[in-house]
Amino acid sequence: MRVVLLLAAGAAWETQALSVLGGRRDLVVLKRCVDVDDLLATATSGQADSAVVAVEAPGFDVAAVDHLRRHGVRPVAVVADEPGAVRAERIGVRRTVTDVAELPVALTTDAEPEPPPEAEPEAEARAGRGTVTAVWGPVGAPGRTTVATAMAAALGRTERTTLIDVDPYGGTVAQVLGVLDEVSGLLAAARLAGSGRLVEGFASVQRALDGRLTVVTGLPRPDRWSEVRPGTIELLAETARTEGHVVLDAGPGLDEDDLTGRPSRGAITRAALEVADEIVAVGTADPVGLSRLARALTDLRAQHPVTPVRVVVNRMRPTLGWSERDVAAMLADFTRAVAIHFLPEDRATVDRALVTGRTVQETAPASPLAQAVDALVGRDGSSGRLRRLRPRTAGTTRPR
Repeated sequence: MRVVLLLAAGAAWETQALSVLGGRRDLVVLKRCVDVDDLLATATSGQADSAVVAVEAPGFDVAAVDHLRRHGVRPVAVVADEPGAVRAERIGVRRTVTDVAELPVALTTDAEPEPPPEAEPEAEARAGRGTVTAVWGPVGAPGRTTVATAMAAALGRTERTTLIDVDPYGGTVAQVLGVLDEVSGLLAAARLAGSGRLVEGFASVQRALDGRLTVVTGLPRPDRWSEVRPGTIELLAETARTEGHVVLDAGPGLDEDDLTGRPSRGAITRAALEVADEIVAVGTADPVGLSRLARALTDLRAQHPVTPVRVVVNRMRPTLGWSERDVAAMLADFTRAVAIHFLPEDRATVDRALVTGRTVQETAPASPLAQAVDALVGRDGSSGRLRRLRPRTAGTTRPR
């Protein structure tokens, strides 16, 4: 006998469903739940093993589906059309029905359908996908956000580019670019991803800086990192890359999860590096910055041995007494970088950009720093266009 919970959320099919389920001796409706909270609380009791839910019920998202499964309750979603079935699949519901007459079969069938295999994108679809670049570095404020915003601005001059602030310690991209955003774009994207609506609602989480460059603002406070569920960063990056290039302003370090197995703050950074086609590792040119960068590159190589890495040595200045060749030799033993780039110390340009809320290229396009960033992304006119890395072809990841 199957014990069933029912949440119709006011849908017209509720009466018919009760009639269909009541006519079966092997099915018992334990409770008609008034909302998702009531459904989850009842599921916690352990008395039910299935739940019939309207996919459009407010609050029925990835977290709710995970809660049901943790307590041994298998969800079956009633959908009205194909978009409803797609949304149900995105939030993890594997069995759906469009006609309540199909509910008995869906509830009494033990095996759930396996999720469809991730298909390799067609060549034409791959050609239209942008590359994902993660700008990352060690602790100590080496200039990750400055480099990320400048790279995105350089790319955005000629191609569609999305800059996403995924720093789990609190985003600063909005402040750096003078974006007054009352709602965090990253948290809004996390909510949409949890409800299976990120693809349709992606435009609503972006703020346009110009015709080609948009930004997804980061966390308003460091303590809100836990609202970004595992899988959100991957899905956000994969969605953004369908429109063009993506630059991820990632947090520092590669912190592992704690001993309890629960995701840590560093899981957001690791997700950004995992989804990236290329990693740009940023460090400063002084002795402290280089030692931190060397240790970080060692950890990065251990966790991401295949992903191409470009090293950016920021704030390079003659007063240190080292040449670029000297610094490159110091880092040679710690990385197998594709290239090592040097950005000059240009405090005047950076300060003007910060005060005015503009990018380095907008503030002083002819400055040494702006020209060095243009060379970094291949926009200096010397060696051609942006290096076209082959985008990763894995399917999108469902938030867990």
